[in-house]
Amino acid sequence: MLLKDALKDKILILASKSPRRQQLLAELGLPFEVRSNGEVDENFPANLPFEQIPEYLAIKKSEPYREFLGTNEILITSDTIVWINNKVLGKPADRLEAVEMLKQLSGNKHFVVTGVALVYGDKVHTFSAITEVFFRHLGMDEIEYYVDAFKPYDKAGAYGIQEWIGYAAVERIEGSYFNVMGLPVQKLYSELLAFLKE
Repeated sequence: MLLKDALKDKILILASKSPRRQQLLAELGLPFEVRSNGEVDENFPANLPFEQIPEYLAIKKSEPYREFLGTNEILITSDTIVWINNKVLGKPADRLEAVEMLKQLSGNKHFVVTGVALVYGDKVHTFSAITEVFFRHLGMDEIEYYVDAFKPYDKAGAYGIQEWIGYAAVERIEGSYFNVMGLPVQKLYSELLAFLKE
């Protein structure tokens, strides 16, 4: 069964201000609405394994919406982290922090993990995807050029793979490219289909 047929009497709600997530969901050819009711505290327990952090945050992001969902509405929330050297790189606060993050990624492998929560009525389902990303060594002039030209302050790890840096610095990836953009759409498609059959 096509997912669009399984969703014909339902409304998908994407709770995200990210233009990249909105674009990726739209590319699946599914109608959806975007809702956003402000920022959510993105703290998480310090002892949480890194692969569980985005799912924890995706559930947290879903909580403000749940009581307002209609009976035929399915909520999608998600969170993406960059993990390197046993720590999370979130969104950089300023130019200096963005430059420092990219210096850490330069010449190294890191993990991008996106967690997704699906909420429909009293059912909640979460899943995540992990992609390994390998950066070549970057010179300071390249890092500063990217930060100044693209201002990646709304992106985990201070970069967007779909931008200049993805073409110039990413040697290879293992896993979903779209996951690195912020939404593992293939897995979302499969998980939504299975979720609706439960």
